[in-house]
Amino acid sequence: MPTETLEFQVEARQLLQLMIHSVYSNKDVFLRELVSNASDALDKLRLAALRDDSLEADTSDLHIDIEVDDDARTLTVRDNGIGMSYDEVGKLIGTIANSGTAAFLKELKEAQDAAGAEGLIGQFGVGFYSGFMVADEMTLVTRRAGESGGTRWSSRGEGTYTLETVADAPQGTAVTLHLKPADPENNLHDYTSAWKIREIVKRYSDFITWPVRLVPKPGDGEDTPEPETLNSMKALWARPREEVSDDEYHVLYKHVSHDWRDPLETVRLQAEGTFEYQALLFLPEHAPADLFTRDFRRGLQLYVKRVLIMDDCEALLPSYLRFVKGVVDAQDLSLNVSREILQQDRHIRMIQRRLTKKVLSSVKEMRAKDPDKYATFWREFGAVLKEGLLSDPDNRDALLAVASFASTHSEDEPTTLQSYVERMKDGQDDIYYMTGESRRSIENSPHMEAFQARGIEVLLLTDPVDEVWVDAVGEFEGKRLRSVAKGETGLDAVPDDRADDGEKEKQAEEYAGLLGWMKEQLAEDLKDVRLSTRLTVSPACVVSDTHDLTPALENMYRAMGQEVPTAKRILELNPGHPLVRHLNEAYQERDDRSGLVETAALLRDLAVLAEGGQPKEPARFVKAVAERLERTL
Repeated sequence: MPTETLEFQVEARQLLQLMIHSVYSNKDVFLRELVSNASDALDKLRLAALRDDSLEADTSDLHIDIEVDDDARTLTVRDNGIGMSYDEVGKLIGTIANSGTAAFLKELKEAQDAAGAEGLIGQFGVGFYSGFMVADEMTLVTRRAGESGGTRWSSRGEGTYTLETVADAPQGTAVTLHLKPADPENNLHDYTSAWKIREIVKRYSDFITWPVRLVPKPGDGEDTPEPETLNSMKALWARPREEVSDDEYHVLYKHVSHDWRDPLETVRLQAEGTFEYQALLFLPEHAPADLFTRDFRRGLQLYVKRVLIMDDCEALLPSYLRFVKGVVDAQDLSLNVSREILQQDRHIRMIQRRLTKKVLSSVKEMRAKDPDKYATFWREFGAVLKEGLLSDPDNRDALLAVASFASTHSEDEPTTLQSYVERMKDGQDDIYYMTGESRRSIENSPHMEAFQARGIEVLLLTDPVDEVWVDAVGEFEGKRLRSVAKGETGLDAVPDDRADDGEKEKQAEEYAGLLGWMKEQLAEDLKDVRLSTRLTVSPACVVSDTHDLTPALENMYRAMGQEVPTAKRILELNPGHPLVRHLNEAYQERDDRSGLVETAALLRDLAVLAEGGQPKEPARFVKAVAERLERTL
C-alpha cells in the first residue's frame, strides 16, 4: 500500500498546537505517558494470550525499552506488546477520535494552574501527543500480535500525518521522538541524558509490572553493556505500609484512574486464610463528569499473582461504589477467567462483600477523624452512594450510618439521621423530610409552613435518588420517614393558636359546602379538597396521598420508559387566609356559583406553581390572571 498523507481533524490540530506551544510547565510527563501506554500494550498482550491459545505471539520476555541517540537527538520507547493494525493506527492515532479532544480542550481552558493542566493529558487519553512538547517530529512503527505486516505513522504536528505499511516491523510498538534542542529556561531538558530518564521513570513508573529498561547505545567494541532496568516492579499493594510513601500511592492512583489530582483517601486491605488477596483502593477527590452516564467505565484492576487479568472488573464492587479506583490481587483465582465466570465465582462475591464493608467503614472513620475531608467526599459522591440504599439492603444500615443530609437545623452543616433523632422534639414520632430541586425551593414551599412555625426539623433532599430511597428504607431506628408533602401532617398549623375540638368541628362544618363543591368542580384533576393543617401563610397547596407517587417520581419513571398512571392530588385550603375566607363567603352568598369556578381553578393552579409545578393549561392560566389584574386597576 502506498504512503498516504492525511489531515488531522480541526480539534486534533488545535490539540497539537497546544502540545507544541505547550502551556505545561512539567514536560517530563511525556515519558510517563509513553511508558504507561507501553505498559497497557503489554498487559493487553498477556490477556489476549491467556484467552486465545492460537494467538501467535511471543510473551516470554515482555518488556519496555528506552533507547536514546544523543548524536541524532532521538528517543525511542519500544514495547513488544499487543501492537496495532493499520486500521487501528488510523483510528486511534491519526484522528484522535477516541481521545475526548473537545472535552480536553474545554477542561484545559478552565484549568486554574499549570499543575492542573499537566494532569489533563493522562485524564483524557491524549498522552501519545504529549510527545510533541519535546519533539519536532514523531514516528510510530507497530505490528499487531498475530499479524505479518506492520504500519508506520509519522507527523511533525503541523496538521498532517502519513501512514504506510512496512514489512519488517517487530511485534509491538516503537515510538521515536526527534527531540527539540534543550532549553532549560523553558523547562525543556535534555531527554537524551541517562540520569534524566532514570529520574523520570523512578518518579512515575517504578511500580509498573513490566521491566522498563534503558538500552545503551551500541559501542564500537564487541562488548555492549546490558540494558539497565530502571523500575523496581514491586507492586505497592504487596509492600508493607511503612515502606510506601503517600507520593508512591498517589502515582499509582493516577496511573489506574487517569486522574491528575491526588486521591482523597487510600484504603488498604489484606485478607489471609483459606482465600488470600490484597487490595489497594482509592477514593477520588472529585466526581468524574460522566459518573451518572450509561457509558461510565467502572471496575477495579484484577490481578492474579501479580498478573493483570482484567482492567475494569465490575464484579469486585457494587455499582454504587463505581467511583472507587484501585487494584485487587488474588492468589487462588484461575488466570483464564471471563466476566461471566467472575460474576458467579464465590470468591469474587466474598471479595466484593469485604471490599464494600471496608470502603464504608473507611468513610465512617473519615467522618469521625476528618470532617472536612468527609464533607468533600459526600458532596462529590453522596448522590451515587445513596443508590446503595435501594440496591444493597445488606449494607443499608452501614450506608445510613455514613450518609448525611441537608436540613433546616443548619444552613451550612448537614446532619446524620442519628443526630436528627437525638434532636427530635418531645412527642415527635417521625423523621420529616421533603424532596425538591434545591434547598431554596423546598424552604419556600407552602408544605413547610407548619413545620417552620413549630420549629420542627425537616430533611431537605435534593438528589433525584432521594425520591426513591426514602420509600424503600421507610424508617430509621423505629422512626418513620415521613414526607411533609404527602398525606395528613397530624399537626396544627400554628401551635400558639390551636383551636379546640369544638372550634375545629365548627370550622369543618363552615367550609363543608365549599370543599364539596370544589371537589366536584375540579374532579378531573383532584382526588379531594380539604382544610389544611400545614399552611400558615399560603392560601392553598397540593399534596400527594400517603401512598401515591409524587409528580417528580412519576416523571422519573416515565423518563426511564416506564408507563405509570398520573395520580390525582389533594388540594388543601388554608381557612385562615383572606382569599379562602372570601371565596367561602361568596360561595355561601350566591345561588349562581358559575362565576366562582374560574377562581377555584386559579387557586388550584397557584398551589401547583407554589410547589414548582406547571398549571395544566398555562396559556389559560396567564389569561385569567391578566383579566383579574386588569379589573383591579
